[in-house]
Order: sequence, then C-alpha cells, then structure tokens
Amino acid sequence: MSRLSRSLLLALSTTALTIAAPALAEHHKSPKPAPVSELVDAVDIPYEEFTLDNGLKVLVHTDRKAPVVAVSIWYGVGSAHEPEGKTGYAHLFEHIMFNGSENAPGDFFDPLRQIGATDLNGTTWLDRTNYFQTVPTSALDVALFLESDRMGHLLGAVTQEKLDNQIGVVSNEKRQGDNRPYGLVGYRQTELLFPADHPYGHDTIGSLEDLEAASLDDMKQWFTDHYGPNNSILVLAGDIDAATAKTKVQKWFGAIPKGKPIPELSPELPTLEAPIYEVMKDKVATTRIYRNWVVPGLNDPDYTPLDVGMTVLGGLASSRLDNIMVREEKNAVSVTAYVLPFVHGSLVEITADVKPGEDADAVAKRLDEIIADFIANGPTQDEVQRVATRDAAARIAGLEQVGGFSGKAVALAQGELYSDDPEHYKKELGRLASTTPAAVKAAMQKWLTRPVLGITVVPGEREEYQEVGAGIGERTGVLTAPAFYMQNGEAGTVMAPDRSQLPPVGDIPNVDFPDVETATLSNGIKVYFAHRDAVPMTRVTLSFNAGASADSADKLGLQNFVTAILEEGTTSLTSVEIAEQQERLGANISIGGGRDRTDVDLSAVNPNLDASLDLMADIVKNPAFNADDIERIRVRQLTAIDREESDPLSIASNTLPPLIFGFEHPYGRGLSGNGTKETVSSITRYDLSAFHQKWMHPAKATIFAAGKIDKQQLVDKLEMRFGKWKGEGKAAPAKNFDAAIPDGEGRIVVVHRPNSPQSMILAGQVLPYKGSDDLLTLNAANEILGGNFLSRINMDLRETKGWSYGTRNSVVRGEDRVFYTMRAPVQTNQTGPAVAAIDAQVRSFLGDKGVTAAELERTVNGNVRELPGQFERTPSILGQMQGDVMLGRPSNYAETVADKYKALTTEDVNKAMAEAVDPDKFTWVIVGDVDKIKAQLDALDMPVEYRGYEASDTAVNSEGSSDDSAGND
Repeated sequence: MSRLSRSLLLALSTTALTIAAPALAEHHKSPKPAPVSELVDAVDIPYEEFTLDNGLKVLVHTDRKAPVVAVSIWYGVGSAHEPEGKTGYAHLFEHIMFNGSENAPGDFFDPLRQIGATDLNGTTWLDRTNYFQTVPTSALDVALFLESDRMGHLLGAVTQEKLDNQIGVVSNEKRQGDNRPYGLVGYRQTELLFPADHPYGHDTIGSLEDLEAASLDDMKQWFTDHYGPNNSILVLAGDIDAATAKTKVQKWFGAIPKGKPIPELSPELPTLEAPIYEVMKDKVATTRIYRNWVVPGLNDPDYTPLDVGMTVLGGLASSRLDNIMVREEKNAVSVTAYVLPFVHGSLVEITADVKPGEDADAVAKRLDEIIADFIANGPTQDEVQRVATRDAAARIAGLEQVGGFSGKAVALAQGELYSDDPEHYKKELGRLASTTPAAVKAAMQKWLTRPVLGITVVPGEREEYQEVGAGIGERTGVLTAPAFYMQNGEAGTVMAPDRSQLPPVGDIPNVDFPDVETATLSNGIKVYFAHRDAVPMTRVTLSFNAGASADSADKLGLQNFVTAILEEGTTSLTSVEIAEQQERLGANISIGGGRDRTDVDLSAVNPNLDASLDLMADIVKNPAFNADDIERIRVRQLTAIDREESDPLSIASNTLPPLIFGFEHPYGRGLSGNGTKETVSSITRYDLSAFHQKWMHPAKATIFAAGKIDKQQLVDKLEMRFGKWKGEGKAAPAKNFDAAIPDGEGRIVVVHRPNSPQSMILAGQVLPYKGSDDLLTLNAANEILGGNFLSRINMDLRETKGWSYGTRNSVVRGEDRVFYTMRAPVQTNQTGPAVAAIDAQVRSFLGDKGVTAAELERTVNGNVRELPGQFERTPSILGQMQGDVMLGRPSNYAETVADKYKALTTEDVNKAMAEAVDPDKFTWVIVGDVDKIKAQLDALDMPVEYRGYEASDTAVNSEGSSDDSAGND
C-alpha cells in the first residue's frame, strides 16, 4: 500500500497546530514555514442537510467553480454484514446494481456515458458500498433517476442470467488479484487476525462457492434487507444549492418505501492469544516481512495517535524505518507503516522488503527491534508536527475535487456513515492538533505490545492454484483494499415520478479552459501559466525534453535512475533533510518521466511557496550524486526489475515494445523505463551526471504552472530561481527517431508463468502516425471497439462471456510514432478462445459491422458533455497544457474538441480505424501457464513462440524452436 493510499479510505486529515520548525542547515537558509493554523483556515466543506420521510439522509455542498455535480450514494452495507454461507453478497450486488433496473434496462454506464459522466465507479468494502459519478449540472436529473431506480426498482430486472454472468466477472476479478505478486497474503491475514464469526472474518470478495450456491431468491432477499433509503446517504456536491437539491431528491427518491432497519454490529476487538509467525511462498522478487495488529476503530480516541505513530514510523519519506533500514543500514529496499481505518477495528500494517542478498531472518529481527524501540520511546515533537503539516496540505489539495474517490463528497459521506457526523474530518483534525508524542507513545504501548501476526513471503513457487468453478461466461476485495466494480415494504405516500423514459438533458456549456499566459525567463525558458482560484495552492512543473527515449541502448534505465536519485541529496542537503523540509512546508516535490519528457513537479501551499521553490531549485540544479546513494538507488531499481519479472502485466508491457518497434528504436524498450539488470548494473556516476547536465539542461526546459497567484508575481519568483541558470556544458542534441521499424506480423509470443490463475494478453502494432497528428477520430473509433467499459470487446469478454474482469484498447501517442494496444487478462481455460474473440471483434469492426448510429451518438455525447468535468482539478489543467505544447496544438485546443466530435460521421470513424489498424499485423504477447494454455494457442491459426518453457518434447513452438535468449526480454 502506498503512503498516499489512505486518502481513499478517509478524507485526508489536517490540523490547527502551529509549528516551530527547527532551523535548516546553516548552509541552506529558507523562509520559515507558515504555521499550520494558516493552512487550516482554508480547509472547510460547508454543507446543508435534510432527511426525507423514508429516511434517506441528504448532504449538499455548493461549489460553483465548474458546471458539474458529484452524486455520491453510500449504503451502510458491506461484507461485515454478511452471515456465514452468504459471503461475497455485498460485492456481488454492487456488480448487479450496474446491470440495469426496471426502468433503465441495460448497462448502467450507457446512459451515464451519454450524459458525459466522469469519476464514475462503485466499490464495496467491509463497512459500506458506494456508487459515485460526477455529471454536468443540466444532466443531474438523469443521474438521480438512475440512482433512485436501482434503489427502489431493481429486483424486477435481476435475472438468473445476470446473476450467473456477474458471478463469472467476480471470479475473474478474484483471479486477477490472486495472480499478482503477494496476491494471496490478504486471505491469510484475515483468517489469522479475526475469528471466523467476526464481521471482518472473511474477505469482501467472499467465497465463490457461496456465490455459486446462491439462489435468485437469496440475492433478492439480500437486497430487500439492506438497500433501503433509510440505510443510505446521498451527497450532492458542486454546482447546486440545497433548495434545488431538495426538490430534485424528493421527486426521484421520495416515493421509495423505507426498508428494514439494519441491526447494529458491536463485535469485540480481537486479540491474538500468542504471536503467530508464518512463511508463504510466492513468485516475488524479494522477501517481504509483514507485522500486523488489530487496533481500535476510527472513532476511538486512540486511533489518531496510532495513525500518527505509524506515519512517523513508516509513512513519511523521512520515516524512522526509511532512515534506518533503507538509508543507513541498507538491509531493506522499501518499507511502509500505516493504520487502515475501519469502524469495528483498524489494521496496523508494517512491511519491509528485504534487500536481495540480505539474511531475511536478521532483517526481521532488526525490524522488530526498531518497532520495539519506537513503541518504548515514541516520536519527537518535530515528527508529530511534520505529520500534521503534510496532512493539512494534502487536505487543501483535495478541496479541488467535488467527487471521485477522495473528493469533498467522500469526506462528508464517510463522516456521516461511519461517525454520524459529516464534519468528522474537523473533529479528527482537532484530535490530530492536540496529539502529543506522549499520547502516541501511550497508544502504541497499549495496543502494539499485544501479540503480533508476522507473515513472511519468500521467493518460491506457489502451491498449485485452486481454480474456482465459477466463470461460465490489483486484487480488490481483501482486507487492505476495497472491491471495485470497474476495475417489500409499505407503499410510499409520495407521488411517484414518471419513469417511462430518462429525463431530458439540458444545454451543457462548452468547457471554459483557463486562458494560458506565457512568459520567457532571462535564459530563454518558456513559461506557460493558468490562473486557478479554487484553493490557495500553486503547482509548478519543470519539464525537460528527455524521457526514457533519451536513454542510449547500452544505458537503458538511466532516466529512471537519475530521477530517483535527485531527491537523495544536493550539494547542501541530505536526502533526510530534503524529505523533512518538504514535510515542514507541506510541499510535495516529485521527479519522474515517461517516454518523451522528464518532469519535476511541485505542489505547494501559497504561504510556503517561496521556500518550496527554493527547495525545488536546489534539487534540480545541485544534485550531489553521492556514491552511497547511487548504490542504494541501483539496488532499488534492480529490485524493481525483479518485481516486474514476476508481475504478468509488467512482463507483457516490457516484452511487447521491442517486438513491434525493434530494439534500435527509442520506443523499442520496456514501458516501465527501468531498463535491464545488465544496463542498470553498468551505470556510473559519470553517466548520471552526464544525463543530468545534457538532458536536464535549461535549453531543454519548459515551465508549466497553475494556481491562485498573479502571473507576474509567479514569473518573478521563477526568474529568481531559474532565470540565471545556464547549465553546465552543451545540451544534448535532439533525439533520433530514424531507426527502421519492422513490418508488423501476426504472431503470438508466450512467456511461461507457472501456476498463473489468469493469462495476461497484450497485443500491439505500430500505427502510421506521429503523436502530433490529429487522432481524435481514431480515438473515437477505439472507444467503440475497445477503449472504454461499454466497448464491444469489453462487453463481449466481461459482460457476455464472463471470461475477464475488464479489457482495454489504447491509442498510445507520444512525440514520435503512435502504437495501438489491446489488453485482456482472462481466465486460463479461455485464453485461446479469448484471443480468437478479440481478433473476431476487430475484424468484424473493420468489416461489415462498423460503427452504428447509436454507438456514435453515445461517443459524441459522452466526449462533449464530459468536457466541463474533465478540468476540475489543476493537475488536469497542467496535463492538457503540457500535451498541447508537446503536440503543437493551440492553447485553447480543449475548447475546440466539442465541435470536432459533433462533426463526426459513422463513415469518418470507420475510415479512421480502417486506415490505422491491420488485424493481420498484431503481435500478441501472452503471459500464463504454458502447460494449461499451449493446446489452446496451438489451435489458433498463428505462429506461436514460447519463452521460458521446457517441454517434454521438442514441439514447443508451432513454428521453430523455443527462444529463451536474454536479448528478447
């Protein structure tokens, strides 16, 4: 779990704590950070609430910055409410509720796509089920119609066929998660930490045997018992006021009868009788050590100090575990510590990934020593303050978004559902503000001195995967991750609305993209700026024309190496000082890159902008490249390569590009950009410094910025830090994309991965276009064929056949040539048929079953109507600005898109796909268990090459012998 992932669980915390930060090193003075109280003044989510007669609670937050409304509905039912023999029901019903209701038959996403909904999904976890979408204001009635119809008018549309199909989809969701490295740990954690009869004593994904045994009547009764309006919370956040909301909600939800009362759960907090230590084997790159405890739930006073303690231990970039185990002793390549909050007990999880070559038992012993010392002595005041500042800044950033996974609607809904208080986040801030080192120490000594669960996952072959019988047609749904949909009562006394057809959609204004202003610094660096008023923050991206395509063939992975090491120290600051300073400022500086660009991103609260820019400039201009840091980052990148070699999607994504582009082309490298073990092992300090000097040179730099600040004021600040920067030596010449690209050929390359419960299919071909070409029509065609949930391929493999949890086709554009990919993780026993089905869909689309008028209408409406909601957040604005500059488009390009879509015809769309894609030129990469899929693939009419597989006879390949050479990685 990443350090930021808890933002999906609760609204990010903040505090009114005033900090007195210790002085920076004398050689690096910066303005003193603003007190956290100054940041907290900007944090507020005002709301109004009302309750319908049927018990539906409604919260309304007004935010007029964009003509969109987030619709978020939360049901107080999760896997915790499932009795023995009915596990997985809540998650399965989350799926079923997307499959159409009595007055809105068909897939729920179809009308949502028609109205331009964004940020839409549904999830189920231990304590709740939620559904959310952000829609244009004039289409709000459609969203409310749909949500109310599946709340009050669902059961007549639930059929045995739908039930069987979704059991198949859930089966593949489970397989997809199980197939990932460490994918089986969550099951064992649940089994060992909780008694079987505890509400949290089974995983959200449930028992597929229970689901297969469920009758249609069982499922209908489950819905009747749990999904009434009185067990629900509806949040509307955005371009709406309470009076308007009350009229609309009353109209659509008022006639739904109240449901049964839901019994309250009050389980005891489980404690292990004695420590438990277990070892599991998995196809992983490195040993991972887990330490787990069950601690009080999120409403308990001890939750906050425990959360602070775990963040200090392993959640900050400057955490205790990072400093000791990763930086100083170098016995671990990565560490984490966090508290996962639930209502009836939270989960403490501490992990350490052992550095290859280290004694795992010795590392585990050292981890336990550090944990014990921290429990005994607690954190410092400065550490507690840094947690507070970081969370305050993160909360401010979160105020830009009204919906989605972590917007303002989520904060209000979670507070009401979990704590009977929409302003729970404020009370949590108050607790955080008053948390002291002594309180943290006391809470840890109370709860973390109890017996621990210790699981160690070591590299090795898993036991043979126990296949489930279902499936006729990132795992989610475990203790540490929710399950996602996508990837009878009294008659009501309120007059029922007309549900004979969907409500009309009113006029939707074209997107008003911010005006992009430009400036040029003294040294020639171009600045692009957009003013944003939503939150008192500024984001700055320093973008270099480099990327992984700048790596030479013998130094693959160099860009990633450089970007990883820049934050590890400057000539005046150590990596720990850099991390601590970011935490004190509430700033976030991230460095990374893709194929074509290398970016340094800064997110800063305005009161601390000057100090944050100082830190950013120091990191960019003055890297130390210390030998000690170089070797540590080298080990980390080599370990990342090892991990990729055990992950099915990573294997496929790194295998495909050299097959379709050739090894000489800058795009003919693995998509991760991490390189190979050979190239990364050969990288020297000189290589790192040379890449930085030549490619991260001011002559190759462009600055993109947006925020609540005057343009000239920001330009003056940038001029001060970057205007006189000349760089060292000459900038690198332009990248060379002249290498010949091999002709595409229809073939299959299979990478053997024993005991894989799924096969990962990834097909691709290079298209006759460059990224700067107008690809809007081709993207529209791809959306219909395979580019979104409602596409033909996804609906066929997921919803009709039940062979996959989800598929996706992509037009991958960049600075140079464009390529096309088709991705489908499928159940093992349908690998060959799935390849045939995808191929058939492509050929049908290019043949006599081109785009229909209905598909075109849905695509045009969806893309036009979603535009106002696409640029709600500043990162989206910056991304559009960067893309426009790289691809040579005007700065108002986003405002021209609607008319381009409206002008499309079915002939245009069919022609675009026909001119781009040749079904006979796809290279198919399949990662799976060859012993189980070989016969299926050999039956296809394509040449097949098997890698990493030793057969009992010599007939390994359909054409030729096995090719296991390292050069084909």
